[in-house]
Amino acid sequence: MARELLVIDDDANLRHTLTYALRQEGYAVATAEDGESGLESFKRQRPDLVVLDLMLPRVDGYEVVRRIRRESDVPILMLTARGSELDKVVGLEIGADDYLAKPFSMRELVARVRAMLRRSAVRPEPAASEGRFEADGLTLDVGTRRVTRDGTAVDLTPKEFDLLAHLIGRPGQVLTRDQLLGAVWGFDFSGRSRTVDAHVKTLRTKLGDDADHPRWIETLRGVGYRFRDRR
Repeated sequence: MARELLVIDDDANLRHTLTYALRQEGYAVATAEDGESGLESFKRQRPDLVVLDLMLPRVDGYEVVRRIRRESDVPILMLTARGSELDKVVGLEIGADDYLAKPFSMRELVARVRAMLRRSAVRPEPAASEGRFEADGLTLDVGTRRVTRDGTAVDLTPKEFDLLAHLIGRPGQVLTRDQLLGAVWGFDFSGRSRTVDAHVKTLRTKLGDDADHPRWIETLRGVGYRFRDRR
């Protein structure tokens, strides 16, 4: 059965080009020309992956990502303006999985889509399939996928939960950005370190963790991240 994709972009020519290229790869493709109709299509189609332009009429791409992330961990590949570093950072921070800057090659887009779908077919496992982790007031329950900080529930996206689970299950172990990409996102290519950095930033914000004086997640500059081992 063909994997189903949703392309949301207000540029009719680009929508047509993307649709043609992806269908040539054997994917079923639905399209939407603005954020509002894109969200309606998402709820109706429940696609396996979303290709999303950030600059959309009616409901912009940022809000589309936020609403999708409230109910789904579907892979989102966002399309950004050339050289717009802010678009990339904000998009990743609110829950997109990867980005491509316009203009881009169809070959690269198809390769990204193929890799994201291949890895998303099997959810990356956290430190254990079942278990409960506690560390200095932070509690993570793998079975219920709940996190509390000093007794207060913390609302995390699925990717933020998986990232925290991977870190907390390996206290004291330094994990490179590429290792985290492979374990949590399933990416089999390097160079997407911004994805990890953006998610760590939002995870710290939600946990109330200070990057300069970390309670839980430490940064090893030039290397990666480590969950503090207080044993």
